[in-house]
Amino acid sequence: MFKNSRDKFKVIPNVFTCNILIKALCKKNDVEGAIRVLDEMPSMGMVPNVVTYTTVLGGYVWRGDIESAKRVFGEILDRGWVPDATTYTVLMDGYIKLGRLIDAVKVMDDMEENGVEPNDVTYGVMIEAFCKGKKSGEARNLLDDMLEREYVPSSALCCKVIDVLCEEGKVDDACVLWRRLLRKNCMPDNAISSTLIHWLCKDGKIQEAKKLFNEFQKGSIPSMLTYNTLIAGMCECGELTEAGKLWDDMVEKEHEPNAFTYNILINGFCKTGSAKEGIRILEEMLDKGCSPNKLTFSSLIEGLIESGNAGDVAKVVLMAVSSGVIDNDSWLFFVNRIVNNLDSGATALDRLLVENAT
Repeated sequence: MFKNSRDKFKVIPNVFTCNILIKALCKKNDVEGAIRVLDEMPSMGMVPNVVTYTTVLGGYVWRGDIESAKRVFGEILDRGWVPDATTYTVLMDGYIKLGRLIDAVKVMDDMEENGVEPNDVTYGVMIEAFCKGKKSGEARNLLDDMLEREYVPSSALCCKVIDVLCEEGKVDDACVLWRRLLRKNCMPDNAISSTLIHWLCKDGKIQEAKKLFNEFQKGSIPSMLTYNTLIAGMCECGELTEAGKLWDDMVEKEHEPNAFTYNILINGFCKTGSAKEGIRILEEMLDKGCSPNKLTFSSLIEGLIESGNAGDVAKVVLMAVSSGVIDNDSWLFFVNRIVNNLDSGATALDRLLVENAT
């Protein structure tokens, strides 16, 4: 391979170009071709290095051949080289891909015993694996270690740790982690804060959610996602007045409510028996040029039927039909709900059938 390129193009390859070629072959899943290049290097006066072997190791990992990957790792050690964090991490990833988390942990332990410090990729790979394995304590400990070593974890990584902590009922621990990020000048972004607010609301800790939101506002501008998450939590807890105030604050900050936001409020009013207020929100939604969707009408019609508002049911059904968002499934839903509540829905059913026939 090299002889041909040298004779034809007068190019003399070096270790750097060989490593590039080996990486390209591994990406094509041609590890055998990469090994041939590796074997030819000494005959061209080149000595493969740790990067060369790590690249081949990665090729085997990508293929799922952990035994060959271990063999290549052993060759690195046999040559007297000290694997760096990247080499160790690639091997860890190989075990993780096969669901062998315990073996990955052993590799990380060996790495630190040999004086090699994990890098941000190492932490990311292991933390994600712990999160996937629902091992919140281990994930949290590694993230703490990562922060101690002045690495800045990604937003996605922090969200995963917070999620797994909260899934295991450790919402308070997740709050401690959020505030630790603040102290380490790793300002939690909207994705991280929205995730925690969601879990606090789900856990019934609406006051803590509002406190966290206010803390977040001091250093960042809440996004629509963050506003929507807290508004949804307030509505679920029946705090519609507070949700309305937050809505006003959101609008003042020049965030235009979207269909999701309107649906949250409509659903909240319907759940508390104030479906008529939901109609007002729907009308405001239309006035603002925001298009309702199937969920908008389904929630509102359901709420109106439950509260026995026959005339209002008919009104909203007609709005739903004229909106053009009604598909067969929605049509069947409306008819079934109305038929099952004839006392409140007979008038609506008549109008619905007339409208559909024209």
